Amino acid sequence: MLITPGSLLATINTPDDLRKLDKSRLPQLADELRQFIIDDVSVYGGHFGASLGVVELTVALHYVFNTPDDQLVWDVGHQAYGHKILTGRRDRFHTNRFYKGISGFPKRKESQYDSFGVGHSSTSISAALGMAVASQLQGKPQRNHIAVIGDGAMTAGEAFEGMNHAGATDSNLLIVLNDNCMSIDPNVGALREYLTDITTSQTYNKVKDEVWNLLGKMSKFGKSAQEIVSKVESGIKSSLLDQSNLFESLNLRYFGPIDGHDIDHLVSVLDDLKNIPGPKLLHVLTVKGKGYAPAEKDQTKWHAPGLFDKVTGVIQKKIYDTPQPPKYQDVFGNTLVELAEQNPRIVGVTPAMPSGSSMNIMMKAMPKRAFDVGIAEQHAVTFSAGMATQGEVVFCNIYSTFMQRAYDQVIHDVCIQELPVVFCLDRAGFAGADGPTHHGAYDLAFMRCIPNMIVASPMNEQELRNMMYTAQSDEIQQGKRAFTIRYPRGEGVMSNWRTPLEKQVVGKGRMVSDGEDVAILTIGHIGNYAVEAASMLAKEGIRPAHFDMRYVKPLDEELLHQIFSRFDRVLTVEDGCIMGGFGSAVLEFMSNHGYMARVKRLGIPDAVIEHGEQRELHHECGFDPKGIADAVRELLFTGRSVAV
Repeated sequence: MLITPGSLLATINTPDDLRKLDKSRLPQLADELRQFIIDDVSVYGGHFGASLGVVELTVALHYVFNTPDDQLVWDVGHQAYGHKILTGRRDRFHTNRFYKGISGFPKRKESQYDSFGVGHSSTSISAALGMAVASQLQGKPQRNHIAVIGDGAMTAGEAFEGMNHAGATDSNLLIVLNDNCMSIDPNVGALREYLTDITTSQTYNKVKDEVWNLLGKMSKFGKSAQEIVSKVESGIKSSLLDQSNLFESLNLRYFGPIDGHDIDHLVSVLDDLKNIPGPKLLHVLTVKGKGYAPAEKDQTKWHAPGLFDKVTGVIQKKIYDTPQPPKYQDVFGNTLVELAEQNPRIVGVTPAMPSGSSMNIMMKAMPKRAFDVGIAEQHAVTFSAGMATQGEVVFCNIYSTFMQRAYDQVIHDVCIQELPVVFCLDRAGFAGADGPTHHGAYDLAFMRCIPNMIVASPMNEQELRNMMYTAQSDEIQQGKRAFTIRYPRGEGVMSNWRTPLEKQVVGKGRMVSDGEDVAILTIGHIGNYAVEAASMLAKEGIRPAHFDMRYVKPLDEELLHQIFSRFDRVLTVEDGCIMGGFGSAVLEFMSNHGYMARVKRLGIPDAVIEHGEQRELHHECGFDPKGIADAVRELLFTGRSVAV
C-alpha cells in the first residue's frame, strides 16, 4: 500500500521545486507534508512525534536556504522525515527503517542533502561548525551552515563544547534551537528551567516582537542597521530577563523565541538571519506531535508508537492466547525495584532514557532514589562513581551504543578508582530498525579489556535477575570491581520470569545440554538460538554440546579446560563484534594453555551492518539458528586443522 501525497506535495521532488513556490502556498505544503507523515507512519511504523513537530520549520529551512550547497545538519535525526520526503525520497519513504530500505536517520551515503550522518544526539553544532570553518578555508564564507538541535540534545556536553568554540569564531553558523520541552521523555535539568523562563517572560517577548519588526524593516539598509539592532536587542535582553542570556554570554547572537508553527514568520526571520554573518542562535518553539491530537497529548508514547489507526488513534498491539515473555528492560526495571526494597543503598541512574530502559518504574516507586540526568552519558557515569565513593550501590543503565560516549569515564572515574558501579547495558547486540548508529556491537570487546571490570550477559530473564542480585551483594560491592550486565532489545524467553533471586558464582558458566564431537559456547540471549539449532541438528542425528558461559570476564577457565580436553571442534557464538569479543577471549585461553582445536567464531563481522529486524540481521551475519547449525556441520564435515 503506497501512500498518495497531496496535490502540491506530489510536485515537490527536490528543494529546488519547493523554492519555486509562492510563499503563500507554503502553509498548504506543510499541511500535506504533515498528513503524508501521519499516513505513512500509521501504516509502516517509525518515529512520529518529532517529525510532526518540525514540519513548518523543515519547509521554511529548505525554502530559504540553498540546500544542499547550504549545509543543513539535523541533530539525532528523529525529526528528519519531512526533510527526507522533500529531498527526493518521497516515493521510497514506505521503505523507511525496513531491511534494505532507506535509513530512519540522515545518512551521507543516501542523499547529497544529508550533509552529516546522525543517530546519536548533540553532534550537530560541532559538525556544522566544522563545515563552516572548512568553507571559510575554501574561500566560500557566504555559504550557510545550519544546525537544528532540540532542547533535549542541548543538555549534552558536546553541544556546549560546540557552542563555546563557535562563539570564538566568525563562522557563518546558524543554530536553530527546536524547543519542545521533550527528548523521548520530558526534559530535565536547569537548562529546561532556563528556556522556560525565556519563553514565559511576557515583557521580553512583547518587546522582542517589536525588535524583530525593526530588524525586518532595517535589514535592507545593510550592516550599519544590523549593528544598531544588535545593540538595541542586547540591551533589551539584559534588562528584561532575570539573568544574562546564556547564549549571548557564549558570543552567539540570540534571536527569538518565535512560533515554530507560523511558517510565514519563520520564513521572514530565516530570510533576515541568512544575511547576518557570524555565529547565531534562533530559538524556535514547537510542539512535538503537532497536528495529531493523540501525539500532542502523550508525547513520550507517540515518539515511536508502531502501527496505529490514524482515525481512532488506537495503537495496534498483538494479542496472544498465552502469556508472553516480557521485555528484558522491564525485567530490569521491576527487579531493580525489588532489590531496592531490600537494599536501601541501591540507587538508579539513566541518561534521558527512563522509559526506554524502564528506569521509570523505579522513578515512580522511589523518586528520590532514581535519577534522570539528561542526555549526558559521561556525566551519568562519573555521577554514579561519585555516589559509589559514598557507599551507594549504583545501577547505571545506559544503552550499549550510548555507553561508547562515556568510555573514558568508565576507565578513568570508575575502574581505575576501583568503584563497584553496576552498568546495565540495554539494547546490546543489534538494535534493529534504528540501524548502525544504535547497534550495541562493541561492548563485550571494549568492556572486557578494562581492569577491575566484570562482564556478564544473561541467556534469559532468570539469569538477568540473578546477575543483578549478585552485582549488588556485599561480596561484589566490597570487591572493588565494576560489574557490566548486557542484554538485548526486546523480549526474553520466559513468561514466568519472576523467579527466586539466587546469587551466582562470578565467572561460572553452565552446560545447557551435553553432546559429542562439537561444543557450542554462547554468551547471552543469543544462546537461545543455539538451543534452536541443536533441535534442528538432532533430527539429523547430530548432538553438539552447548555451554552458556554467562561471563566474558572472568571466563570460566575450569569449564573451558573441560571443554578443550573433550572437544577438538569448538563453535563460539555472540551478538557482538567478532574482533576482540567473546570468541577472541576463548581463542586467547586456548593459546595460553596450549590446546589445539578447530575453533570457529560467529558474531558481528568487521563491517557496518545496516538496519533491519533483529532476526534478519542475525541471519545476514550467519548466527541465527540456521547459521549456527550450518557452522556445526562445517566443523563436523571438514578437516580438523586448527583455524581461528
